[in-house]
Amino acid sequence: MRRTVAYAAEVTVSDGRRHASLGAVSVRNRRLALLWLRRQALRLANAHGNRAALEREAVHLPTADVRAVLFHGTDAPESLRCWATDACRQDDAIRTLEAGFPFHFTVADPAVGLSLTLAGWRTAPATPL
Repeated sequence: MRRTVAYAAEVTVSDGRRHASLGAVSVRNRRLALLWLRRQALRLANAHGNRAALEREAVHLPTADVRAVLFHGTDAPESLRCWATDACRQDDAIRTLEAGFPFHFTVADPAVGLSLTLAGWRTAPATPL
């Protein structure tokens, strides 16, 4: 039996009036959604000040990665890295998705008035194998 896509994740950027999607994915479970969000957070944080790092990354997943963002300060990249590597924050995120609620994590780049949001949500009830 084929599994139904059950979760989606997206990274968006906003200036307070407009927003744009940097990339999104649909996956079969919440762990994959969270894994994708963690990967995007680390890619964006690690590329701060080194845009070429995104292009020469060796590991490619079958899902698309988000477009690059140029941060003007270090607060947003450090917040992304902290969220992606903190076990307690990851546990909270997976429990939020498990409970059926959408997950959001937003960082701000006050130097230019932008905010970047990582989001994950359930799109359909999971179907048994």
